[in-house]
Amino acid sequence: MVLAVGSTALNSLDSMLLEKSFFARPACEVAPDLLGCTLVRRIEGQEYRGLIVETEAYDANDPACHGYRRKTERNKAIFGEPSSVYVYLIYGLYHCVNVVTDRADFCSAVLIRAIECDRLPSWYNPKDKPHRAGAGPGKLCNLFKIDRQLDGITLDKSFDLWIEGRATSFDESIFQTTRIGITQGVEIPWRWYLSDRKSVSRK
Repeated sequence: MVLAVGSTALNSLDSMLLEKSFFARPACEVAPDLLGCTLVRRIEGQEYRGLIVETEAYDANDPACHGYRRKTERNKAIFGEPSSVYVYLIYGLYHCVNVVTDRADFCSAVLIRAIECDRLPSWYNPKDKPHRAGAGPGKLCNLFKIDRQLDGITLDKSFDLWIEGRATSFDESIFQTTRIGITQGVEIPWRWYLSDRKSVSRK
């Protein structure tokens, strides 16, 4: 496992909507740069924010990627424009949200694995400690009411889901390792997380 330092190229970003150009890069470049950014979900006029603390990258050359073999009706969103959203269901129970990266018609995306929230939505059922409410892709989608209805949208305030850039004070260390919960491509070190955060799904 390799300890990496957070990208300084983005430290000048104030809290603002990340634009398409940010995502128009390989998934393995976007994934670590999303750490320390903020996922924002607006529901019934209320905005809920979660600091992104864990991500994983996937692309067309990766056997673990959903679009590795072919494009289908179910996975077509992962072939979309950079900054669009790919949402899928696992085990028939849990949704996972991915941000599409790189370029159109090339399957490439970053899975947002965990977020950390200062203020939890009123509907949150406290089965876990508050800092574990978004500690996993299924948990964060349940927390922010993200499901297949958002599959294919563009990250934008008009769709009530967007990502804001890092605060200027961001200086946290980033840990890089292999991905978890997969059976193919297990040797690829495309998982990153903020090493000092308790909301990471697994360390």
